[in-house]
Amino acid sequence: MESPDWSLVQYRVDDSEKLVVGVSVDGRVVPGPPEIAGLSLMEVLGRWDSLAPVLREWTPVAADAIAEARLAPPLTYPGKVLCAGANYWDHIAEMGIERPAKLGDPFFFLKPPTTTVTGPGDPVPLPGYPSARVDWEAELAVVIGRGGRGITPEQALDHVAGYLVANDISARDRLTSALPVADPFTYDWLGHKGQDGFCPLGPGLVPAWQVPDPQNLRIRLSVNGVVKQDSFTGQMMVPIAEVVAAASRLTRLEPGDVVLTGTPAGCGVPRGEFLAAGDEIVVEIERIGRLENKVVAS
Repeated sequence: MESPDWSLVQYRVDDSEKLVVGVSVDGRVVPGPPEIAGLSLMEVLGRWDSLAPVLREWTPVAADAIAEARLAPPLTYPGKVLCAGANYWDHIAEMGIERPAKLGDPFFFLKPPTTTVTGPGDPVPLPGYPSARVDWEAELAVVIGRGGRGITPEQALDHVAGYLVANDISARDRLTSALPVADPFTYDWLGHKGQDGFCPLGPGLVPAWQVPDPQNLRIRLSVNGVVKQDSFTGQMMVPIAEVVAAASRLTRLEPGDVVLTGTPAGCGVPRGEFLAAGDEIVVEIERIGRLENKVVAS
């Protein structure tokens, strides 16, 4: 798949826990322009209107590679991780859902950011109970650079700083409660989507100007080298601009917020396949990057 020109990353050096913002280019991490030195990526996004023009005119130098740089989660941590569910035509088809005659607003749920968000190479922990059925979901993540509420679809992409690769890990066994108090409490979205380590993001933030058409990107996921999902973002039922606009009608979007835009066909649950300790998951999105994570026992 075509790689991005460059992306904004956070990294550590040696055994240090200090996070530094840099730029990933040609598989190497290099320093960014001096204007972002000493900032976290969340702080960069907080100043996006002034820093984006600097970054747009800047050219990375691959020869300035930082030895021993280890990629960390790109955002530590978003204020919100909003997820649009059931947003690909091919995914609802594999789930046996009839194509609706008319579409409403997307369905959203939240992931707790500080405990679910992890980064490239970080482990995906299985829940600590034997009946867990943990699934994968490759997704294009949108990162907000300019906040707002009540954003129109025509304005929405102007509020987007860039894009990340995401994996919306899901515990399918926890979608519904075995003993709900009443029907309104049947669904357990926190247990289903919000367990620790259930939102790998990365490898870096690709600025929106590098992605002329986010609705025309190939998206692919493999487990242990076997391709499970292989689709295009053009399969989205509700396009990105309308997803962002719909989210902003529910809650004010802030710089650094992340919006996951749904997953295509190829999830494990329709075929009865689930993740096991030792599995290696790779998510690739054209022009955005490649995110690798290994599943571990809790």
